[in-house]
Amino acid sequence: MLFERSERFKRAYRKLETADRELVKRALRQLAEDRNHPGLWLKGMQGTNGIWEIRAGHDIRITLEFVDEVTVLRNVGHHDETLRQP
Repeated sequence: MLFERSERFKRAYRKLETADRELVKRALRQLAEDRNHPGLWLKGMQGTNGIWEIRAGHDIRITLEFVDEVTVLRNVGHHDETLRQP
């Protein structure tokens, strides 16, 4: 699975604490191995067309899109603020 990081994702990732970054890395490894891994809780976001979210931890979410063979990482961070601007 190929990942492409948006500028928003890059900025948000840099702002995360080290422990949260490790959770994100683990979630992305799981996503690359098995898109339907139950620990990711992959689901489509309500009110959007083609934007998905996964859990990286209790409060950390990653929003993404599947475009052809590329997974575009859109945003990452704490639940409420990340899902407000997917």
